[in-house]
Order: sequence, then structure tokens, then C-alpha cells
Amino acid sequence: MSTHAKRERLLLADLLEAAGPDAPTLCEGWLTRDLAAHVVVRERRPDAAAGSVVPPLKARLDRVQAEFADKPYEELIRLIRTGPPRMSPFTIKQVDEGANTVEFYVHTEDVRRAQPDWSPRELDPVFSDALWSRLEKSARLLGRKAPVGLVLRRPNGQTAVAHRGTPVVTVSGEPGELTMFLFGRQDTAKVDLEGEPDAIERLHQAKQLGI
Repeated sequence: MSTHAKRERLLLADLLEAAGPDAPTLCEGWLTRDLAAHVVVRERRPDAAAGSVVPPLKARLDRVQAEFADKPYEELIRLIRTGPPRMSPFTIKQVDEGANTVEFYVHTEDVRRAQPDWSPRELDPVFSDALWSRLEKSARLLGRKAPVGLVLRRPNGQTAVAHRGTPVVTVSGEPGELTMFLFGRQDTAKVDLEGEPDAIERLHQAKQLGI
């Protein structure tokens, strides 16, 4: 049975291939070629990928990612489809699911939602539950810089606190849309915001959500 991460990986590869190397994405400053290079470097060059969380290694990451972005686009797509090398921890199903389900979902949407004619995907309930489970675990980290109190609420009434504080803004939507919102894609996330108008405006103006 295909895992969520594997399914999103293949969907991402298909979308990147169909879009071509020079299509826009929601990742600021990145075309599809850059996004594809990011995915490959993250899985195949951990020595460089560490630069995303270790500032002294950022220059190395930028250099290596630029080198991969210069490779033939078809090769990058093939490497994404093939997946990580044999000795990578990402080959372990549990690690792949934990580290890549949200990663690939968000980047798939980064490609889809950068197109003018995009429309929301209807996610199956099992996948939505998987995204919600990950949101519950990561909400505090992702929402730590929110300028107001932040609560996430899915349609069935389940909630997760992303940031404690007052005033409080409640963001309601499907788990996939809440994921996009909390990962800094507020402009395209199909969610409803409830709270004091000033608090909602402060949240709209914030560019600090996501990691």
C-alpha cells in the first residue's frame, strides 16, 4: 500500500515535470527548477541540507543547491521520483512518513497554487487526518512567532493551540488548508479567521509564520 509521503512525492514529480523548469512557485524567489533542486539536495546531500537550520552552513547549502539547479531538469525529476539513496534514513518508512508527508504536500501545493487557474484539492479523510495529526504536534513550533494568540480549528471541531497569547485569532479550515496557512502560505490558504479586527489584521501582516 502506498504511503502518504510516497503518493505526494510522485504527485510533486508529475507536477514539476508538467510545469517545466521555469514555472513560478509559492516559494519566494524560486522557480520550479529551484524547488526541484531543493527537494533533491534535502534527500541526497545532508551535509549541505543542514544549512537550512545551521546558519554557518547556509552559504554551503546555497552553493550546492545552485549546482543542482544547473543540472538537467529531467535528471532532477528522475531523482525525486527515485527517492533517497539506499543508505539514507529517508528509506525507512516511518522516517519517510514523518519527515516527508507534510514536506511534499506543501511543495506540491507550492507548484499548484502558483498557477492562476488553481483550485483546492479534495483530500481523502485518511490523509486529512494524517495532516491534522502532524499539525497538532508541530503547531507550537510553526506558530511560535505569531503576533497574536493563534488557535487552529478543523470542521469537526478539533482544535490545536499554535500560539498562546491575547487577543486570540481562531483559524478554521480543512487540515490541508491549515497546513498551508501555518507554513507561511497565508495568501492562498482557504481558511476563515475569527477574532478582533485589529488582531486579524496583525496576523495578516505577519510574515513570520512557518519555518
